[in-house]
Parts: sequence; structure tokens; C-alpha cells
Amino acid sequence: QVQLVESGGGLVQAGRSLGLSCAASGSVLRLGAMGWYRQIPRKQRELVAHITSSGLSNYGDSVKGRFTISVDKVQKIAYLEMNELKPEDTGVYYCHAVLTPLDSEIPKDYWGQGTQVTVSS
Repeated sequence: QVQLVESGGGLVQAGRSLGLSCAASGSVLRLGAMGWYRQIPRKQRELVAHITSSGLSNYGDSVKGRFTISVDKVQKIAYLEMNELKPEDTGVYYCHAVLTPLDSEIPKDYWGQGTQVTVSS
């Protein structure tokens, strides 16, 4: 069964750094775009960072210059490096990926279970 497994997150002081990772497990034929979204209380889920299969990345306005997304295509792991964290970065971070399962050859959307990031002031 194909799934995304997130790790990282936790509690960190403002101004510090934190990293998240998202591993695609199961029989994956093809890795497409990957990204990170976050759910902040009383707000809609928003884009944090996105990277295409060809390596083009884009970021939400609030994290530009502070966060960096990268992908290890061989290991099928996406990373999110978060620097200069602010209290307003607090939320649940979700990994998203377009993966083609080996048994279907049809690209599908997958989401991770979410990981909490809390930035204290």
C-alpha cells in the first residue's frame, strides 16, 4: 500500500530551525510533484512549499526566504527545512505527493498524516 510517512516537527523557539521529512513508502512506480501544506487554527489549509518532478519549486509568501523544499528522488523523500521560525508558523504540516502506484500506473494524490509544529515566542 502506497502511503506518505512524515517525521520531524515538534516544539521550537522562535528564530530557530526545524526540519520535516516525508517518505513515500510502498510500491511506487513514479514520483511526481511533492509539497508541504499547513493547517493553522481558524484558517484554511495553505501551501507552504511545492516542488515539481523536474525540480521547480515555489513557496507561500509567508515562508519565502526562510523555508526550503528538496526531494531525494532515489529514496523518495521530501524534506522541508524551516529557518527563522515564527510563532505564526505554528500549525499542522501535511505532506502531499502525486505518486503512481506500481499496480495501477495512474497518478494519484496522497497525503501524509500531518505533524505538529509549534513555535514558541
